[in-house]
Amino acid sequence: MARLKSPTYEAALRVVVRLRELAHAAYFAGGCVRDMLLGVEPQDFDVATEATPQQVMEAFARTEAVGAHFGVVLVLDEVAGERTVTEVATFRHDGVYSDGRRPDAVRFSREPREDVLRRDFTINGLLLDVLKYEACDRLEDCILDYVGGRSDLEAKLVRAIGEPQRRFTEDKLRMLRAVRFAARLEFVIEPRTMAAMQAQVAEIGVVSAERVRDELTKILTEGHARRGVELLDEAGLLRQVLPEIVKLKGVEQPPQYHPEGDVWIHTLMLLEHLPAGASATLAWGMLLHDVGKPATFTAPDPTKPGDRIRFNGHVEVGVAIARAILNRLRFSNDECEQILSLVQHHMQFGDVMKMKQSTLKRFLRLPKFDEHLALHQADVMSSNKHLELYEFAKTKLAELGEDEIRPILLLNGRDLITAGYKPGGAFKEMLLMAEDAQLEGRVATKEEALSFVRSQFPRSG
Repeated sequence: MARLKSPTYEAALRVVVRLRELAHAAYFAGGCVRDMLLGVEPQDFDVATEATPQQVMEAFARTEAVGAHFGVVLVLDEVAGERTVTEVATFRHDGVYSDGRRPDAVRFSREPREDVLRRDFTINGLLLDVLKYEACDRLEDCILDYVGGRSDLEAKLVRAIGEPQRRFTEDKLRMLRAVRFAARLEFVIEPRTMAAMQAQVAEIGVVSAERVRDELTKILTEGHARRGVELLDEAGLLRQVLPEIVKLKGVEQPPQYHPEGDVWIHTLMLLEHLPAGASATLAWGMLLHDVGKPATFTAPDPTKPGDRIRFNGHVEVGVAIARAILNRLRFSNDECEQILSLVQHHMQFGDVMKMKQSTLKRFLRLPKFDEHLALHQADVMSSNKHLELYEFAKTKLAELGEDEIRPILLLNGRDLITAGYKPGGAFKEMLLMAEDAQLEGRVATKEEALSFVRSQFPRSG
């Protein structure tokens, strides 16, 4: 790949140069080295060094000791006007992981090989002598590889370093990380590594809900979401972390609407439309949009000729199931609101051509309506491929514009009080009817809106 010149690269390079000036070994480490070998420009560059956390903090003007107990210090800098943060980790040997999440204690080391051997996967266990790289033309000649990471990169394998069972016993989250790397990079999980994962899937429960949520979100949004979900299923992890999704398997659908197959296949096909970098809310909305179908499946009534499979109430049930999942995984209130909105409204596109103007405008002004459009497009392209409703909604959104969809309201509660109405429960209905009339173009001024309200709600006395 072309010589890197990004601010994050330059900042990390400065860190290595300074540590080397102080006679400390220092290398680029982990994912950034993997990505460089794959020809992908890394977003972040981590440094591994023999310098202790204290020595690192003394070497730089601005630092944050975010994990000094584990040997991790952040070095803060500014390059080309951009603030940068470089993570610097001291070579270490990990002790026992009694909680299956983090080591009880660490021992700092002066040996890069010892540091690499405690890492997760061979493709993440590579070191780069970046000063040598700056002086030569071949990246490959500047790599320190103690675990066969380069050959696994070439073979497109995700392989645990050392004994796979031990790696996953140490940190259960590594099972989800293996799936994420394999999906994103389009690699295969090495058989012994996969077998070790399958043997320990039940222990993923010791990992906090937040860490599971974040890893699942990365699987869905870093590219190749379908492959990620399939690997979760193959490893047995899906049944542990999202059993509601496993229930989609074998749930038949009416072939005239869903020629692609059951709800599981439909959902996998829909996930193929998720691009790398998609928002977390869109990704989870796509995954959960039909989660209510298994509980609402109704077989065709044999006494009714032409009857078909139905899922009456699947949206409402789906919203309830999705809410339980999102609460379990501790999503924020804002994220929950948007994801549940995607589940709740995904069937509403079926009526979009028949809606009255006020209903249509309210639909089009749903928050992040672009995500509703994206979900509907993927939903249709994963079933009957009829895009008429999608094109209609997209065209109407452009034609109407923001001012028509979200006009400044002609009436408010104070206007009603001034007009002689007493505040009460009817105010909400009065204002809603006035807004409907405004959205449908039946009133255009405050006076017309008040006249309309008076016609619908005559004042007594």
